[in-house]
Amino acid sequence: MQVEVTLRAPPGSDYSARDLGHLLHKHPDRVHVRDVGTGALTVFFAQRSDAETRAVAHLCVDPVALVRGKAGRAGRAGGAGEGLLAQYVNDRPYAANSLLSVALGRGLGQTLAGRSRERPELAQRALPFEIRVVPLAVHGDADLIARVLAPLGYAVEALALGETGLRAVFDLRLTITARLCDILGHLAVLVPVLDDAKHYWVDDTEIDKLMARAGPWLAAHPERDLIMRRALKHRRDLVDTARARIDAEAALPADSAQGETEPAGAPPEGRRLHEARLDMVAGIIAQAGARSVLDLGCGEGRLIRRLLAAPGITRILGVDPALRLLETAHARLNLDEAGEAMRQRVQLQPGSLTYGDRRWRGFDAAALVEVIEHIEPARLPALEAALFGDARPGLVVVTTPNRAYNAAFAGLGPGELRHHDHRFEWDAAEFAAWAGRVAGAHGYGFEIRPVGEADPVHGAPSQCALFTREAGA
Repeated sequence: MQVEVTLRAPPGSDYSARDLGHLLHKHPDRVHVRDVGTGALTVFFAQRSDAETRAVAHLCVDPVALVRGKAGRAGRAGGAGEGLLAQYVNDRPYAANSLLSVALGRGLGQTLAGRSRERPELAQRALPFEIRVVPLAVHGDADLIARVLAPLGYAVEALALGETGLRAVFDLRLTITARLCDILGHLAVLVPVLDDAKHYWVDDTEIDKLMARAGPWLAAHPERDLIMRRALKHRRDLVDTARARIDAEAALPADSAQGETEPAGAPPEGRRLHEARLDMVAGIIAQAGARSVLDLGCGEGRLIRRLLAAPGITRILGVDPALRLLETAHARLNLDEAGEAMRQRVQLQPGSLTYGDRRWRGFDAAALVEVIEHIEPARLPALEAALFGDARPGLVVVTTPNRAYNAAFAGLGPGELRHHDHRFEWDAAEFAAWAGRVAGAHGYGFEIRPVGEADPVHGAPSQCALFTREAGA
């Protein structure tokens, strides 16, 4: 099975089609072979010129290695009711399916992440590509292929090659002008969806993988439910969770950087206020002696950078629903160039803040810096249950704007909020009432502190609540 990627450079282009090698991180004059666990992924360039360059990623699967050791769990890999013989006699080693998706992730990970060391601007630019996937296994017909791929902007040509049991086999050709990372991300998600099978066991971590690869396009896709069902192997519990997460995250505007954007009409000191806020939170966590920190709504990683300066903090997990912000954080923290110790110390995770995640458990401290006001009030109880009820860190630090201070901003009219994505803003009494209710319900003590220079009439511009889990709670 293989994917062919052809880049064209029309006359007068400010790039060469040979730049495809930079986008794929592969030298066009060499043959690149990598063991991807179930076989070998070979990348080579079948055509090279300034006007047109074609790269081929060919996966040769070892069928025996694929099923070795599965005698006791054959049904997991291929679906309920399949025996060991079905694991050997099938089209998986030959027709493009989830094996190819995994191989692309392992062999072209830098390209999927949208990075290019030599031509970074091209990696983030829409370019004219032609893609060929052959042979492609499809549980359905050519119409299904078009329904899945055409809404993403592809011109689709699917030539039927034959059938293998439940699946038809196609020679698929696609034409599109898009970023190469987006194209490969589409294929990584949709090739197994078209096949309607995966070669590995699926659990709730598959939701994170789907969200990371699908990004914002899945929420608006007309075949969203079909894609989710097939991507999650028709597990209703996983599909329901994924649907709820997608709906919640789709409600966040693409430009709403939680805690990163100053309000319209804010004075020049606004940025200094945010820096002071981050310094204050990092100092509280470090002084508490926390060794592990959960940063919910981590945004571009500004708090994480400060936490890294505390040598006693050995583990940081940053969570944010916006993939764009996580990519920025990844770059700003230089995680690509960091050593293994740094990558173990800092991890970034896409995810909703209103759905509990077992990976949030076991942290000494958690921070939500200018985050809660971006959440619909009706969804706050879900965040409270996930963080204070399930994860239960020893210390939780929450900051949020003080609504009473808005009157000090010349650009804000009566009743206006500081940012268009804020769902609410609390004054000091409302914030204290919320903190008291949450603390009492979950066995925490709490303390309220002002953030920033206080106005004699309106109070401090921001406010901070420190929740400390009570002994035995």
